[in-house]
Amino acid sequence: MDLQLTNKRALVTGSSRGLGYATALGLAREGCRVAVNSRDETKATVAAQAIARETNMKVIGLAGDVSDPDVPARLVGKAARAFGGLDILVCNAGGPPAGAFDSFDESAWQKAIDLSFMSHVRLIQAALPFLKQSKAASVLTVTSYSVKQPISNLVLSNSIRAATVGLTKSLALELGAQGIRFNSILPAWTETQRIKDLMESRAKQNGTTVDQEVAKQAKESALGRVGTPEEFANAAVFLASPAASYITGVMLTVDGGMYKGTL
Repeated sequence: MDLQLTNKRALVTGSSRGLGYATALGLAREGCRVAVNSRDETKATVAAQAIARETNMKVIGLAGDVSDPDVPARLVGKAARAFGGLDILVCNAGGPPAGAFDSFDESAWQKAIDLSFMSHVRLIQAALPFLKQSKAASVLTVTSYSVKQPISNLVLSNSIRAATVGLTKSLALELGAQGIRFNSILPAWTETQRIKDLMESRAKQNGTTVDQEVAKQAKESALGRVGTPEEFANAAVFLASPAASYITGVMLTVDGGMYKGTL
């Protein structure tokens, strides 16, 4: 299937590893020019070089912490200048820490809001002038299946990611007439560093091992396992591509059946 991504221009934040890296690699494999991002300049450069070597596409690395209010506009501007515009924006960032409600003060809540909600707002605001000029404009926010089925001990993520889903749906309705699509991917447990960190927290809390906690979580999937970054990326690349031109306002769970609801 031709995803019609040849020579499209994409910025994928939080993409030096994990879900973001797999998505950036998937886009480049389909012919996209891609800007990857990490808070660490070396990691951003290494990731960009690795994707460029594998795909022979133009890939640039951009350093910056998307939770910093000044960074999103800078990233978007650099990507747009490098490629002569922007067609695809994938807003991805690491999630907030695990913990119960009474373990977080107001400062922790504000940091989580800047990371998991305002980063999306600021990236989209900065990208809109370029997306309005594109004939295949698409924005993909990366959230979590926790917006449909809250996850224990993740009160920050459960609460704040729901706001991003509300933003995504609202913008799909507001800007659809201008030809800009907005969708969100809702991953469940996937083989990334974040799952290792969260499972370490669970293991410490429950007096178990990380492997035991992963095995316990895998049983929640209809497929009996956690997902891979590549499986997430396959869905993300399609949803961001012109091949999905009549799909907007969708909150797609990529969860192996872990979400048990019908809607």
